[in-house]
Amino acid sequence: MPDRFPERLKQGYSTFRSEAFPRERQRYDVLAAGGQKPTIMIIACCDSRAAPEIVFDASPGEVFVVRNVANLVPPYAPDGKHHSTSAALEFAVLQLGVKHIVIMGHGRCGGISAVVNQSGPLSSGDFIGQWLTQIRDLAQFVERGTCSDDEHQTAVERANVEHSLANLRTFPWVRQREQRGELGLHGAWFDIGLGELHVLNFSSGQWRML
Repeated sequence: MPDRFPERLKQGYSTFRSEAFPRERQRYDVLAAGGQKPTIMIIACCDSRAAPEIVFDASPGEVFVVRNVANLVPPYAPDGKHHSTSAALEFAVLQLGVKHIVIMGHGRCGGISAVVNQSGPLSSGDFIGQWLTQIRDLAQFVERGTCSDDEHQTAVERANVEHSLANLRTFPWVRQREQRGELGLHGAWFDIGLGELHVLNFSSGQWRML
């Protein structure tokens, strides 16, 4: 295949330069001179259908976004190995001083579907299988009952957000700041087909639509 930059990206950049950049020029000047100072961090899935910046209509510099397969936050494990999400979390909290961290899951998640259905290309490989081990363990505890396949997957997707929130609290500097009221932790789940956002109420343990 010829080594050509994707035409779709070239077109998109052209539109950005002619429309979005001039419209946000002053903001970009401020960001370039003073650096980023976002107050919100969002940990979301890599899925191309659920981009946080689009869902929340965010402007440049407003949100610090980390995306990985199935929006996972691993537990605190300073073992000297490579931890991309944990490193970004550390940077956001200790360097940027964000005031909120949102774990954002979404419907029809391919990673979670591969685990729940025990099939698909995401169930094997050098890295993905190990990465999804957390969800495999979690899915075993989500009761199936009489719900449909879609309802069961939604339950696992939301349980995964709750599990990642629990893992956030294993990071000492996250836990300490939350206890002092300096950092808010939040759970969200986005329905791709309906465009609806559901948030977790910590007091009741229930999910509600905004």
